[in-house]
Amino acid sequence: MDNADYLDVALRLANADLSDLSGLRAALHDEPWWSSRADSTDVTALRVVASTIRATLDAAVRGDGEAVLTSVNGLLAEHPPRPRVSGHGSGGWHIHVADQDASPATEVAAASAWGLAQAIVRHPLSRWGHCAAEGCGNYYLDSSTNQAKRFCSPRCANRVHVAAFRSRHRG
Repeated sequence: MDNADYLDVALRLANADLSDLSGLRAALHDEPWWSSRADSTDVTALRVVASTIRATLDAAVRGDGEAVLTSVNGLLAEHPPRPRVSGHGSGGWHIHVADQDASPATEVAAASAWGLAQAIVRHPLSRWGHCAAEGCGNYYLDSSTNQAKRFCSPRCANRVHVAAFRSRHRG
């Protein structure tokens, strides 16, 4: 994985329904090495991490840089990355941020903390957003060139735009 992937993990964790194990596994769908090993103790541990990430993202959306720094530094202190290079033979090398025998919760928490830290260093607070679709509470990073992103996904954008179109064309 690289830093962008770790940010994606943090955003998926923040946006996940962690009421049960299936919600965590759905959030970790791109990381089968985590999701297949996750259990209820990982869900419990990652609920706290997800809550902290959401508070951090709320602060970013508000433009509260001090709160973002405090929160991200707290995540890094609580879930310190322990980087190691992993690979398969002479290729496919990538970075893992926890010990080989770490629980999924330990590695996901460290990955999320590291990804979020790297992203806030790289992207100004004005690039962080909260989905504008009614009923959606998801966060996103706006990496568009025109900084016009308002929705977390094309699905939310399409739903809002179709509803607006239908509303305009009634009666």
